[in-house]
Amino acid sequence: MTPPARPRVLLVDDESGIRDALAPFLARSGFDVLTAEDGGAGLEAVERHSPDLVVLDVLMPVLDGREVLRRLRRAGSQLPVILLTQVGESFERAAALEEGADDYLNKPFDPQELVARIRAILRRVTAGQPALGGSTGLSAGALRIDRVARRVWLDGVEATLTPRAFSLLDYLMTHPDEVLTRERLLAAVWGFDQPVASRAVDHRVAELRKVLADDSGTPLFIDTVQGVGYRFLHPVALTPATRA
Repeated sequence: MTPPARPRVLLVDDESGIRDALAPFLARSGFDVLTAEDGGAGLEAVERHSPDLVVLDVLMPVLDGREVLRRLRRAGSQLPVILLTQVGESFERAAALEEGADDYLNKPFDPQELVARIRAILRRVTAGQPALGGSTGLSAGALRIDRVARRVWLDGVEATLTPRAFSLLDYLMTHPDEVLTRERLLAAVWGFDQPVASRAVDHRVAELRKVLADDSGTPLFIDTVQGVGYRFLHPVALTPATRA
């Protein structure tokens, strides 16, 4: 019996030390690993080898990671992308996610955390769920968001969210059925450069539940994972962005 094919991961980073250390680690973790040393070579490798997922450094010569990501999305590619960067500002993180990254890790990072995020994304794709990071719109039952215009509708009626609450909802919906710790949500939505307590996540979740009429006792959308964080429960589908 032929063993199942290993998922193919393309690692694009201009630092040879990172490639030399991380590629074998990813291989030992069960992936078929390809490497490229800059954004231009990374785009060529995507075309030539059709990887299942790309781990993409942001700060690189020839083409930086965000430009590579923009070109992939402009070409209509839904290839899952995880961005790596040494830049910790929250606006950089927000821009990366808005431009279509499926996830974002700040250097230095725990390689096990990267593996966990790769597996979570590939599980969704393998189960038939398209990669969500490059989408313009998402829906979960009666809930729909336009990620470009940053607008939300529930049962066809537009709802109002604070900017931070929208960013939190967007991150939850692009990572459905994944347990997200408060620390991870703080890093992704608030940024490490902002000294906020984990209670800030709870406050924004409370805002979301109020606006979405989501009962915390019997949630339809956002489930509390006691002592850990939150999980978006409802299956998520791609929808086109809508303009009023």
